[in-house]
Amino acid sequence: MSESERVSEAVEQICATGCSQVRVVMAALAAGEEVAEAAGLSGAERHAVLVELQNIMAVYDAAGSCPVRFG
Repeated sequence: MSESERVSEAVEQICATGCSQVRVVMAALAAGEEVAEAAGLSGAERHAVLVELQNIMAVYDAAGSCPVRFG
């Protein structure tokens, strides 16, 4: 499996968990923490996953379809 395929697979798995969990995973990746969906990926691949998730969530944020909930 190529790097881009591994990244795409991880992104798909993370996105399937829903908006709130995607935000949790993004925060963990940004902090350099390990997440199950990115297990076995290189540092560069984990960074690519984070960037892709940020891009995806920016679309949802702009559309207002995945609001941030506190509390």
